[in-house]
Amino acid sequence: VQLQASGGGLVQAGASLRLSCAASGVTFSRYGMGWFRQAPGKDREFVATIDWSGTVTGYADSAKGRFTISRDNAENTVWLEMNSLMPEDTAVYYCAAARWGYSTTSGRYDFWGQGTQVTVSS
Repeated sequence: VQLQASGGGLVQAGASLRLSCAASGVTFSRYGMGWFRQAPGKDREFVATIDWSGTVTGYADSAKGRFTISRDNAENTVWLEMNSLMPEDTAVYYCAAARWGYSTTSGRYDFWGQGTQVTVSS
């Protein structure tokens, strides 16, 4: 199973980025997906999750109203659209796949991507 995250970069505060996570080696439509992030010196934290069908989503309070998670099972891809980025959003962003449902808890995820760096300058 491979999860390939991409789309990170260096942007200014207020900008937008769209992260992508392409899955292979797995029946993508059977997995809930999530995005997590880890800033230097901090624990990994939940950002957003989506169920297998794309109809149920969940967000961390820090992401609500600014980030949108979506997926296309035909393309085996999940996205994280991030708007109004702030310096505190700076982190490595990871996508993850959960065989049983979707979750805000990292321990419920079975597979993880390698991460993509997002840096937001003030």
